[in-house]
Amino acid sequence: MQDIPPNYATLFVATCNLLNLANPHRVYYENQDAYDEREYERKIAWTGERFHALNADVLAVQEVWDESALKAAIARSGLRYDFVSVPGAENTPPPASPPGTPARPGAQGTPRVGIATRLQVDEVRSFVDFPPGFGAEVPGLGPHTRFERPPLLATLRMKHGQQVHVLTVHLKSKRPKFLQDAQGNALEDREDRKVGVMASLRSLVMRGVEAAALRCIVIDLLQDTNTPLVVMGDFNDDPHSVTTQLVAATSEVAYDKAARDVALFNAYEMQGESALKKDVAYSHIHQGFPAVLDQIFVSEEFVATSRRSLGDVRRVDYFNDHLHEGRDRSRSDHGFVRALLRLRTD
Repeated sequence: MQDIPPNYATLFVATCNLLNLANPHRVYYENQDAYDEREYERKIAWTGERFHALNADVLAVQEVWDESALKAAIARSGLRYDFVSVPGAENTPPPASPPGTPARPGAQGTPRVGIATRLQVDEVRSFVDFPPGFGAEVPGLGPHTRFERPPLLATLRMKHGQQVHVLTVHLKSKRPKFLQDAQGNALEDREDRKVGVMASLRSLVMRGVEAAALRCIVIDLLQDTNTPLVVMGDFNDDPHSVTTQLVAATSEVAYDKAARDVALFNAYEMQGESALKKDVAYSHIHQGFPAVLDQIFVSEEFVATSRRSLGDVRRVDYFNDHLHEGRDRSRSDHGFVRALLRLRTD
């Protein structure tokens, strides 16, 4: 008898940094103007168009200040997502609150990450604190023991019953972290180059310890299980950087095959042979140089050559043409990344 090829279910996942998606007339950063009605309308329309083009089963989003703004963009897309959540950026009264309770004001301090999906949702969990012992002292700031933008874990179930973990992340940027008071006034001379060095070091330490804490979450999700995991979002560094590899630990596989069980693999590098690997695989442009900051990583269940494989990565696409259309707050300054994954159904 000839071997019967396995049946597969497909799964489109995408990550989108939405560049300060907020409701009109609300101040999100003290040094930036709020959107007026016209700007908000343009941003919702543009974001909705991008969502429609992606047409993903799972959207991992970053830089959302107001959950209601995300829902408005999704409604504009014309697509149906039964579950939309941005913990910490809600605009509704708390559950079981008495009538007349005012709505929550959305995210404060920093924007949040969220998820929208067509799949059945079994569980959602937001990670705020680092695992015990994984904090670090940041020069001039003190202990860093919590995520600035808490990662969001959604445990989803596909139509054929297979569970999939999706973890949405947004790590600390490389932007220098200057000291300031509670009102946002500078406490350091930003023109002093040595002060600038220390400010950049603070950002690196913060991103590094966030990556280490995120690695612990990944290990807990993968160790001694065969539930596939997708980790995607804005890593604020390239795939082979120290901080990104702190999360993925892909390099450990080269000298320890047992490490595959808890490693993550860059979906772009895991694409099937028939996929078109283009030289336009970048998601951000900084001072004229393209970079890959927005990434999709998968567990070994999506690695076709692994003995524990349950599927594969068919294709990864970068939606980044808008990065060359000029700066405009209605558009994101990040490209969006989408992966077509497959999982066996038998």
